[in-house]
Amino acid sequence: MRLRSMAWLAIVAAVGMSSMGGAAVAQSRVLSTQGNDRAAPANVLSTEGNEGAAPARVISTKDLATPETVRKSFQERFPGIDIVVVKRTRFPGLFEVQIGMDLLYTDGNVDYLMQGSLIDAKSRTDLTAERLEELSRVSFSSLPLDLAIKQVKGDGSRQIAVFEDPNCGYCKRLHQTLKDVDNITVYTFLFPILSPDSTVKARNIWCAKDQAATWRNWMLEGKAPPEADCETPVETVLALGKKLMVQGTPAIIFADGSRVNGALPLDALKQKLDSVRTAN
Repeated sequence: MRLRSMAWLAIVAAVGMSSMGGAAVAQSRVLSTQGNDRAAPANVLSTEGNEGAAPARVISTKDLATPETVRKSFQERFPGIDIVVVKRTRFPGLFEVQIGMDLLYTDGNVDYLMQGSLIDAKSRTDLTAERLEELSRVSFSSLPLDLAIKQVKGDGSRQIAVFEDPNCGYCKRLHQTLKDVDNITVYTFLFPILSPDSTVKARNIWCAKDQAATWRNWMLEGKAPPEADCETPVETVLALGKKLMVQGTPAIIFADGSRVNGALPLDALKQKLDSVRTAN
């Protein structure tokens, strides 16, 4: 299950409220002397009488925009929305705004916003998909695997780490799929985000004498873990998930650092594991 970012919804709500008031949120700034009788007279720099002058250069206000000015303008228009980073795209005048794991695009004045895929028409490349894949990559070796439940099948040569909620239906579907995958080590980070009961189950599973068996019995057979109490790493794992921008469960991290959100079907999972092994 994916926890959708509230950023875009907040922006849409802000636009809607502004529209109700009769004013558009994003008003384009057009510098023109035509059709505006109330406009102040334009300052004209004449080259008349100077035959050696270089041709006049017209400078657009968009040419002056920087990631810093775009961030400031965005925050003025949509206060309270946490921006991770603003970057230039390869297209003049277009900026990428990262909010959580979502990407938006805007012009230099933040007059317009676009949500969707940015396509390089020449190469037929989905630049947004490439960027999201880059943002989602995780250094597998840096993960605190001692805070995860470890299960080994066969020689355990292939490795994945998974953020899972005990009450996540898609996580249980993933475990059914894993029954048919051999030679794999699965590190499960208990990530209880769906309900208070998820936190209780996570504690009971972590504090069980045999964590792996208790976890497997619950996810595959529905056998509720017995009550148990001890110190758990749940808060640490929740903080880790926030840092890695895990927005739902299951979130699968492969040994090459790539990530897949959701329960992959068997063929897709095997293909992904094989491609990671080949790459390594």
